[in-house]
Amino acid sequence: MADGMLLHVCLSEEKGGAKHEAPSISVRVEQGVQGDAHAGSLHRQVSLLARAGIDFARAKQEDLQPGAFGENLVIDGLDCNDLGVGTQLRIGPVLLELTQIGKLCHARSTVESSTRDCLMSRIGLFARVLEGGVLHAGLQVEIVQRVARSTIQAAVITVSDRCANGVLLDTAGPAVAGLLESELHARIAWAGVVPDEAGRIAAKLKELCDCLVDLVITAGGTGISPRDVTPEATLSLIDREVPGLAEAMRAASAQRTPNALLSRAITGIRHKTLIVNLPGSREAATENLQAVLAALPHAVRMLRGETGHPEQDEGRSASIDSANGPNDLIRPPSLRG
Repeated sequence: MADGMLLHVCLSEEKGGAKHEAPSISVRVEQGVQGDAHAGSLHRQVSLLARAGIDFARAKQEDLQPGAFGENLVIDGLDCNDLGVGTQLRIGPVLLELTQIGKLCHARSTVESSTRDCLMSRIGLFARVLEGGVLHAGLQVEIVQRVARSTIQAAVITVSDRCANGVLLDTAGPAVAGLLESELHARIAWAGVVPDEAGRIAAKLKELCDCLVDLVITAGGTGISPRDVTPEATLSLIDREVPGLAEAMRAASAQRTPNALLSRAITGIRHKTLIVNLPGSREAATENLQAVLAALPHAVRMLRGETGHPEQDEGRSASIDSANGPNDLIRPPSLRG
């Protein structure tokens, strides 16, 4: 049974501008739309928008054409607001897997200047191609595998020279991933090993944060040996530290061994992603993660902008109303009676 319909297919031969509608497009596995300037082997191979979002923007600017926001595909009848990363869509012969919701806009783009709205940054969907084929308007869209938008998207990086060289088997990374899946019902978007090299660690952290995963956990490289450089790599990228998480992990682990006080683990935020450094052994990594696990879902919601402190806001509002009567002094003129 179809969940939606493909309305328009678009491409562009040059980057930085709008796409134009085409009668059909050829979509290639792990590449994207043939002939499109944004095609490639990275995770944003195909871009999608829901018709509802475009219609809302078109109400403010009627002359917008398909592809104006830089989208490859326009879909109708599909509620995209609850689709999370990992969702798989079947469109005719093509199978897509969502890899990113929205994107980071660092500067005013040509598309934003012409449309007065950076729609892809807010509600755009990006996908990789699992099965290729030719797409054209009128094809049915089916949700093959649904991952809820609320699902925490996590990545696990094991930092170890010996694991990267195949000398040792990585046991910490899989244990951390398993804990995230079982306790937070998280989806593991990526898991792998990098050597104890600050540049390699930072590059992988940046790549994952730019994919807008919610949580990146590193395991290893937090001690005081010369090759322990995970904290330095993390500090080179984050916008803000979240020291309470690192302090809680050290305190909990120190109850078992004084060696925990030698940990230099960092926790911090890059864009909308929380990065947490853990020790490299399986036991220490899971022990440290369990110490802060309960705080992570709320942190993710706050970074997504889904919640602030609603229970405090409610109490604060009640106190202000009680103190100020009709409250005209704090209401904007448009809301005063």
